Parts: sequence; C-alpha cells; structure tokens
Amino acid sequence: MTFNNYIDGRWVASPSGRLFENRNPADHTDLIGRFQASTADDAGDAVAAAARAYASWRLVPAPRRAEILFRAAQVLAARKEDFARDMAREMGKVLEETRGDVQEAIDMTYYMAGEGRRLYGQTVPSELRSKFAMSVRQPIGVCSVITPWNFPMAIPSWKIMPALVCGNTVVFKPATLTPLSAVNFVKVLEEAGVPAGVVNLVTGGADVGTLLSTHAGVSVVSFTGSTAVGRLVNQHAAAAFKKVHLEMGGKNVVMIMDDADLDLAVDGCLWGGFGTTGQRCTAASRVVVHERVYDAFVDAFVRRARALRVGNGLDPAVQMGPLVSDAQLATVVAYVEIGRHEGATLLTGGHRLADGALAGGFFHEPTIFGDVTPAMRIAQEEIFGPVVSLMRCRSLDEAVAIGNGVAYGLSASIYTRDVNTAFTAMRDMYTGIFYVNAPTIGAEVHLPFGGTKATGNGHREAGTAALDVFSEWKSIYVDFSGRLQRAQIDTQQL
Repeated sequence: MTFNNYIDGRWVASPSGRLFENRNPADHTDLIGRFQASTADDAGDAVAAAARAYASWRLVPAPRRAEILFRAAQVLAARKEDFARDMAREMGKVLEETRGDVQEAIDMTYYMAGEGRRLYGQTVPSELRSKFAMSVRQPIGVCSVITPWNFPMAIPSWKIMPALVCGNTVVFKPATLTPLSAVNFVKVLEEAGVPAGVVNLVTGGADVGTLLSTHAGVSVVSFTGSTAVGRLVNQHAAAAFKKVHLEMGGKNVVMIMDDADLDLAVDGCLWGGFGTTGQRCTAASRVVVHERVYDAFVDAFVRRARALRVGNGLDPAVQMGPLVSDAQLATVVAYVEIGRHEGATLLTGGHRLADGALAGGFFHEPTIFGDVTPAMRIAQEEIFGPVVSLMRCRSLDEAVAIGNGVAYGLSASIYTRDVNTAFTAMRDMYTGIFYVNAPTIGAEVHLPFGGTKATGNGHREAGTAALDVFSEWKSIYVDFSGRLQRAQIDTQQL
C-alpha cells in the first residue's frame, strides 16, 4: 500500500514520484507500506498551506480549538488497539509498550484540550491609579515538528497538541522509520475536524528537515532526536532567530544505595534498561551500585536479564523486541566491542540474535557490562540499545558525582529507604527528571519533560510548560484615567 503526504487538507503524492519502503524490524519480509520520499519543494508547499491557514486558525477561540482536540482524543482512544498493533509492527517494541505509547498520546490530547479553557495569563495591580495591567499568551505562527521513531505517537502529541491549542499551525515531519503511526495520527486530527492547512504531514529525509528548520515562513522549530542532528537544527534556525525547542540525548543513571530494596531495584533496572530495547532517551543505561550490595544486585540482575524473552513485539509472550533498524543494531554491536576493548566485564549478552524465528529481524541480546569505570565510552556515550553498564560506588556523594559526570542531564533515579538520602540526591543531581525507588522512565503528561546540558536547550515538553514553547507573552496595559500617566515617574502621587 502507498501512503501520501497530507498538505492543505488533501492526501497528495510528491511530484518527485519517489517512494521509500517501511518494513517490520522483526521480520524484513513484512512490507508495511511505501511512503513519499518528499522533497524540499513538498515541505515548502506544506509551509505555505500552514501559513495561509494560520490567518484564520489563530482567531478561532481557544475553547473551540480545544473541542477539536477533545474529539481527537476520543478517536485515539477508540482505535488504541489498532494503532498499537500498527506501531508494534513498524517500530518493533512489544505490544504492551505500544499500547502505552498510544495512551500517552490520548492523555496528552485530553490534557491540552483542557488548556483551551485556561491558557492562563496574569492580572496584577498597576502602580498607577485607574490603570489595568495583565498578560496574555499569543500564538506565534507556523511550527515545524520533527519527531523520532521510538515514540511515534506520544512525542508528536507532546508537540502538536500544545501548538494547536495555542493557535499555531503545524508542518509535521516524522521519522522515516515510523511513518505509518504518523499517518494514523494525522488521520485522527482530520476526522476530528482540524481545518485544512492547520496540520500538514510531509514524510521524507534530511532535505525535508533542513527546509523545515530554515524556511522563512516557519516561526517555531520543535525537534526531538540525536544531539548531533539537534545541533544542526539549531544552527539552521539561528540565522533567522527562530524559536527552537530541542529534546535530545540522555545517559541516565540509577543509583542503588546499600539500604535499597534490591528486588525492587532489579525490577526497575530491567524495565529501565531493556524496555523499548533500550531505545529511549530516558533509558537506564548506567547503574551505580553501592559496593556493599554490588555482588548481590549483579547476581539477581544478570539472572533476570538472561531470562528475558526476545522476539516479535506482536507476540504477547515476548518481553523485548528488535532494534528498529540494521543501522541501530550495528551501533549496538560496535559499542559491545568498545566495551570489551575498554576492559569492562561482559556479564551477559553481547551478541546479535539471528537463529530460527529471529533470523529475519534486528535482534540483540540484553547485555550487561560489569566493572565499568565512569570514563569508559560505554559509560559516557548514548548507545540507544539494550546495553547496561554497572559501576561500584562507596557513598552517595560518589554515586552523584558519577551520575552527573556525563554530557547529558535528562533523567536519574535512586533506590533507598532513607528519606534524607533521597532528598539529598534530588537536590544534587542536575537532571530535568528525577525518580525515587523507580527507574529513569515513566514520565506523566501533566509535568514538564526535558533535560539539562546536552539533552536540550532549556525548553520543556508536556505539562503547562509546553505552552511556553508554542506561545509568546504579551503584556497589556489599559489606562482609564483620562490623562497621561508616566510609569516610574508619576508613581509618587498617592
């Protein structure tokens, strides 16, 4: 089946005539569909459509915009299982996780629909008589939304829904590895009643992304992906002073203290390290364990990792699916070799899985390295696969120093029964997200999501913080005194 772009309310093919294939990473013979290999001209057409639609969409009252989002959430909920199965087939993660991905899109859509009757500003007392002072949010214009493959419905919802409720229009470029979920998402918005041109979808590669970060008609660029590509997006957008939101990599740490519930910690590290096959920006790829409980933790963690069932994500018995692509699998294989050469101890895994039913997919064993030192590349660089590095510590201070000692600052976690230890770690870890007695994954849509340092550029997704990306503040002063009043000059008159 061939899928088209969605531009100005119509599903249209690229005039280039070029297509790319989307195949199941668990079974290369399973062709999901062919999608438009769009050009910069296609993206330009989408930006022009979004610019035309903005003139009227920005004037639609926010509660009316929100009603469309509410209907979209209802459609997403009604089709959750179908969308989850499509996602498992094209992205590879297990069905339980793809259901969670769609649910997050449902949650975010309902949440942002609620903001249509809020979008709060401020009213404050003026320093002058007979004068009213307030602030309001105003939309910005056309927003380009560039999303990754690992959460192909959740992450678009984090960006598109707040953009729409604020009164902006959108051009959406999904990852080429997961275009079907993007098509499903946009069809929901179309069915919910989003007017023509308000949301546009263009599939394709780097040419589309470059256009969407440089086009003069784009006011906001929201990107989630690798730090290397995010840097290019930022550079492209800087020349025109576009508003840029970047959500990039992570090298997240779980700290396990000597008073931790080890069974709970093992559960958390399995889910954090191998959920989504480690292909999460919040994956728990580093585990720092107090030396007093290191051996006991390692024994249990390795035993449980070896027992994980790897296979096609559509199989309900499977606990870990494939890597999303051959390139991602090659990256994992390369980092395993790096870990070996650096002198880390391979405790389990370390090999591609290609026998029997796994021969047609990009499968890799859950892999754990022990005796890792903080300076090793496998402890510093984002692998984005099922590889976990274990390190020893002698104190909380040492664990925090190791945790903070990377380029990224997205998520961190501590397992402890001591409330003082927990609060100290909360204070001292320089990350955007922190968990106590839980893994480094599991964010909820009503709190800000994002990180520090090389993880992002200061903006946040989710919660009301997302509105700050897609709106600008306007301060308004209404003087009803009937005479000239000069702020900061006439304030002494009582």
